[in-house]
Amino acid sequence: MNKSGFFITLEGADGCGKSTQARLISDYLINLQYDVILTREPGGTPLAEEIRKVILNPNGEVLDEMAEILLYAASRAQHVNRFIKPALAAGKVVICERFIDSSLAYQGYGLGLDLRTIQKINRIAVGNFMPNLTFLLDMETNLCQKRIHGRSGVSLAGIDRIESRSLQFHEKVRHGYRKLAQDNSRIVLIDASNKSIGEIHQVIVEILMKRLDVKL
Repeated sequence: MNKSGFFITLEGADGCGKSTQARLISDYLINLQYDVILTREPGGTPLAEEIRKVILNPNGEVLDEMAEILLYAASRAQHVNRFIKPALAAGKVVICERFIDSSLAYQGYGLGLDLRTIQKINRIAVGNFMPNLTFLLDMETNLCQKRIHGRSGVSLAGIDRIESRSLQFHEKVRHGYRKLAQDNSRIVLIDASNKSIGEIHQVIVEILMKRLDVKL
């Protein structure tokens, strides 16, 4: 692998299995002697993690929609410039749960905010920096919601502000993600509704190895 590193992101609705697949990719590449860093958004650095807390649980205060967009961008700027870019410059593979596509899907398609404004704000935050490859785990919204509630138990206490939004909102998010995948060859859409964890991982590995020019 060249010295510029390789940046992989995983996208999809809450509950689709991003964290599981991110760990599996990391383990697989580590076994192949790659230097791998696993991270997430919002978050990834101590300061960015503090911003994450404000976004997901603003202590009962209603978070303005524009403030939400700007907080995500602020967290992303810190994460990219202080963590991701240095890791890539050192030749590492960076695997990140969520990136700019999440802002477009959730705040753009989900909340109905202007996509061009979101893109402009993110260009201010991180310039034209984008992943080398994005895996979009597409799963039926009802199934994602069942997973979220199963993960948190019968109580809603473990569900964050974004996860607790309406089913209609999450349907819009799913539609947004599918539209982004249609418009961008960087994004590989994977049907996660009808595949096991192992089957999804195998699809990801086959695509990833081709992109990394590694023979299976």
